[in-house]
Amino acid sequence: METSKPSLTQTYFDDVYRANDDPWQFATSPYEQAKYEATMAALPNAQYHNAFEIGCSIGVLSAMLAGRCDKLLAVDASELPLKAARERLASYPNVTVEQLSVPNQFPTDQFDLILLSEVGYYLSRPDLMRLRQQLIDNLVPQGHLLLVHWTPFVPDYPLTGDEVHEQFMESVTSGQLAHLLNQRTDKYRLDLFQKP
Repeated sequence: METSKPSLTQTYFDDVYRANDDPWQFATSPYEQAKYEATMAALPNAQYHNAFEIGCSIGVLSAMLAGRCDKLLAVDASELPLKAARERLASYPNVTVEQLSVPNQFPTDQFDLILLSEVGYYLSRPDLMRLRQQLIDNLVPQGHLLLVHWTPFVPDYPLTGDEVHEQFMESVTSGQLAHLLNQRTDKYRLDLFQKP
């Protein structure tokens, strides 16, 4: 049996952000803009009460989410991009930005929307399975869980985007989640789940 690569650490992301303030061009890339628009369009509810965004980086998607959430907790493993995120989100009093590294740290709140976008493949399989259970446990009944991940192989990453999503599809088979939507482009995959 293949051994799982370990999760990428906070140090990895700190190094990436030290080299570049916006290493994935979240603010400027047409790919990111199109993906963000698809992400927002996939959300079934016009408004959410309490949302949790894992991997907010510099807060570009957070700013789009902010208008549709009464409360939004936006977190990132690295503190370095959060200065830009806090500046970008300063006009949204409903948004809290925190440094937090899942699954070893996890909020105690219950959420009706959790967004895991471009984060799952940084985790080892055992850590992803821990996170999956945390997400399900902290999602209110009828709450939505949205996953969006880059699908091409990246040598640094412990998992691929498809491997991440397939872990969550197992929770559909076991009845912990219902699968509402799948979209795939040549570069990313989007899956929307709901807690029964």
